Amino acid sequence: MSLNQFGHLLRVTTWGESHGPAIGAVVDGCPPGLPLSEEDIQPWLDRRRPGRSRLTTQRQEADRVRILSGVFEGRTTGTPISLLIENTDQRSKDYGEIARRFRPGHADLTYHLKYGLRDYRGGGRSSARETAARVAAGGVARVLLAALAPGLRITGYMVQMGDRRIDRARFDPAEIERNDLWCPDPVAAAEWADYLEWLRRDDHNSVGAVIEVVAEGVPPGLGAPVYGKLDADLAAAFMGINAVKGVEIGAGFAAAALTGRDNADAIFRDPDGSLRFGSNHAGGILGGISTGQPVVVRFAVKPTSSILSPVPSVDLDGQPVEVVTKGRHDPCVGIRAVPVGEAMMALVLADHLLLDRGQTGGQRGRIG
Repeated sequence: MSLNQFGHLLRVTTWGESHGPAIGAVVDGCPPGLPLSEEDIQPWLDRRRPGRSRLTTQRQEADRVRILSGVFEGRTTGTPISLLIENTDQRSKDYGEIARRFRPGHADLTYHLKYGLRDYRGGGRSSARETAARVAAGGVARVLLAALAPGLRITGYMVQMGDRRIDRARFDPAEIERNDLWCPDPVAAAEWADYLEWLRRDDHNSVGAVIEVVAEGVPPGLGAPVYGKLDADLAAAFMGINAVKGVEIGAGFAAAALTGRDNADAIFRDPDGSLRFGSNHAGGILGGISTGQPVVVRFAVKPTSSILSPVPSVDLDGQPVEVVTKGRHDPCVGIRAVPVGEAMMALVLADHLLLDRGQTGGQRGRIG
């Protein structure tokens, strides 16, 4: 078992290394007849690609996607969709000094202890470069979502950088696309940009972040009790993103500080017969099944471990060394994690839409 695949009916396999000739994904289980072209996928990759601002890694990758299979005359055929993204700006020489040294905070040590060897060029398979393949697969999932749940909308944004949080009273959805940090608070965005520039240029350091991803218009009834819970699959998908160290749904850990009365999302029935909730502490999921409210997921990414400050470690001989990681790296991986989080949300929801159609045919219980 190589464990490079996830999903139930919509299954995604990613492949490739950071400094190999290419990376890519195979999306299997997509229904036939959906309109799909490279132009449907490319905009999402453009949002994630490196070098798009001075606040991210300056590795210059066009991240142009090619569809190699699964599409004929502009429509999906129901067969595996193979996606390829060439690597064009590798600088493997930047990693020559760490060929025999283990970078603290990276997967170097665990890869060596497990496999007995590792691709030290940019981290190989453990590099954040792998997430481009997920974003490409997420582009396919968005086409599927547009067909099965046309009112569904996914939005990701950064709510915290280090110990600095947004002020939700200043939350402006239009601001998310206006700055390089995907931040909905214009005041925080300006402050964070200055802080991150100082951190990168003067302090030779990095910082972590928290990203929130919200899916609105999610149909009720997605997910299944016990082993097919929607929130469990979302947690696994987000936790599987490189550098992620924590995931929460809805109120998440804050729910532990609430009483049962405060945490309960009161339910009302409006005169038109529709249901309305008084709050959304559950994050749009109860008992592992979507409620029809917005699905809210937050995930925390650790600070980038590749920094110019020396950090104690050991080499292959077990001798003490100090490691300084050269090359081009993100001072805050949370920035480019936003489109990755959106892609994982799209993939999980698309997978569960197919599961629900297979089990219930889209039938729903009635109230009143």
